[in-house]
Amino acid sequence: MATPAGARPWLGRETPFTLEPGDDPVFDRRLVLSRPGAGNWVTLSFRGDPAAPPLRPMLRLMRADHHAEEFLLPGVVAGTAHWLGLLPADLRAIGLALGPGTLLTRVGLRTQASVFAECFLKRPKRLIPALYTFARRDERRFRDILRGACAVTPLARYDAWAAARACTPTITPANPAFRVRAIIAAAAGEGGLGDTLASLAAQSHTSWQATILHGPGSRPLHAHDPRIDQRPFRDGDSLADLCADADALLHLVPGDALRADALALLASCLSGRPDLDLAYADATGPDGCPILKPDWSPDLALATGYVGRPALLAAPLVAQLQRPVADPAALRSAMAVTTASARQAAHVPQVLCRMAAAAEMPSADGVSRHFSEAGIRATAEPRREGLRLVWPLPEPVPKVTVVIPSRDRLDLISRACRGVLHETAYAPLELVIVDNGSTDPGVLSHYEALRQDRRVRIVPYPAAFNFSAMVNAGVAEASGDVVVLLNNDVAVLEAGWLEAMVRQVSRPEVGAVGAKLLYGDGRLQHAGVVVGLGGRAGHTLRRRAPVTPGRLGQLRVAHEVSAVTAACLAVSRARYEAVGGFDAETFPIDFNDVDFCLRLGSRGWKTVWTPEAVLAHLESVSRGPAVGAARRRFEAEAARFSERWRGAIRHDPFYHPALSVTTFGEDLE
Repeated sequence: MATPAGARPWLGRETPFTLEPGDDPVFDRRLVLSRPGAGNWVTLSFRGDPAAPPLRPMLRLMRADHHAEEFLLPGVVAGTAHWLGLLPADLRAIGLALGPGTLLTRVGLRTQASVFAECFLKRPKRLIPALYTFARRDERRFRDILRGACAVTPLARYDAWAAARACTPTITPANPAFRVRAIIAAAAGEGGLGDTLASLAAQSHTSWQATILHGPGSRPLHAHDPRIDQRPFRDGDSLADLCADADALLHLVPGDALRADALALLASCLSGRPDLDLAYADATGPDGCPILKPDWSPDLALATGYVGRPALLAAPLVAQLQRPVADPAALRSAMAVTTASARQAAHVPQVLCRMAAAAEMPSADGVSRHFSEAGIRATAEPRREGLRLVWPLPEPVPKVTVVIPSRDRLDLISRACRGVLHETAYAPLELVIVDNGSTDPGVLSHYEALRQDRRVRIVPYPAAFNFSAMVNAGVAEASGDVVVLLNNDVAVLEAGWLEAMVRQVSRPEVGAVGAKLLYGDGRLQHAGVVVGLGGRAGHTLRRRAPVTPGRLGQLRVAHEVSAVTAACLAVSRARYEAVGGFDAETFPIDFNDVDFCLRLGSRGWKTVWTPEAVLAHLESVSRGPAVGAARRRFEAEAARFSERWRGAIRHDPFYHPALSVTTFGEDLE
């Protein structure tokens, strides 16, 4: 039962409201408050259908000058979601885009003083910047500082966060004819088997059977449910044999406990969907911390086995593995390797299991053996070096054209050129500099020296600065099969950076590849772009330590992301041309790289970020926020980006809908 709203002052004073039809096809509801809310803070509470596709609600504030601001709200993944926002003094109307199955259940109003007080209690160090921006009437930064202080929760406080959002779950009906076989491997000394069986008995989806496989020293448990059978491991048992009479296989470890609707939600994903091999959900680990997983990410699954438990494997996927599993460890490894080979998978972004032990990561020999036994042959299989999956280089290795747009700044362009031409251990390359009217005598002299190198060309671009057009002009001059876009303020740190990117971009399913970029002070600047972060798109985990592992350890391995920055981006020239390059008319300065990656994705090519290519992004750490005309230009491009990619903004498949888009870490909201 949820805590009564009256015991939650952070929700504000409840205010009656009505939802009226709107005239916008996206923001199709108009929120009308019974008393004036302009100038106050507002909390909106939502409930959602657990079986509906994840789609964050959005809110639009219409202001007196007809300017509209859009805000991305938290996804409904824990029963109820709450959003805290500031209603401007010149507010004229509030539009809502709720999405299927989402209901607005409560509206509360709060005063400035109450939000300041909450900031002081939660994050007192942010109170002074909040007061300063309030005094300067910098509404945007003031609002963002207080939202980041009051509306987000660290992952370590997940239990309290979830308890504040809990409500009676809506049980999702599943096909009663869909048969689930649960396999529980019991080893000597393992406890918790009774808890696991009790959670199975409590499932709303009742069409299941469980097989308990006892390892040496493990004793049978008295079980009165006829759906449960027990026997020791036998020579010749395989996953295919164990799942022969079922539609899907569920692997559990003694001590795992499923939420009552776990099987119903997972089975409803697979039932009637022959295109899906796998359905999986989130969990809490043995330490109680949440394991919030991305949507299907084959590279991450292959590298880390992140799918873990709970997961339903469709019978056709399980049938691929005929190798005997003789003990609990072999069974767990086989399950991890099998999930990594799924063609398509569905993710239920809800915590449906409390795990008794961490998920197993597939072993190196398991990966290669699985590819062989399952008959799944990639065009080019990777080899494993520890956590890394190393993809092979084509033979012969492709020629690379590095394109650098630039103007003046001898200190930057000279270092970037030196890094590409003399500090990169990749031979077949050329460098194209697109110069936007440099007048610095030192730069012009440097260009003359560069022209002595047959690998270098200087392409004049005398028109007004348009980053996208400059990139397109450089690619038009490229003779390489692979193009690397590089900012002039990027410095090479490791000789193998380009080879690492070429290995990834040469894969037939890959469109763009991004690098691990560090600020000049060594902190993390780019580890992939999250669409929706900051309202449109942003770099996750920026300004963290360079060795930050990231959620699920994903920053240690190459994996799929929605987009990467053009400060260092590799793409095959053929795919660049196939999508028409950068959109120089719509996004001349900002959002062009994200738009480019999303257009590649719409054609079926994924974007990969790799930590094996490490470079420094020198200038970006010192750039302040855009102001004046630059800010207006940025907002205009941002509005066009929102209009084109609103669906992607509302759900980045590689960023969990429970995570905050207000902060650039990975907090809960």
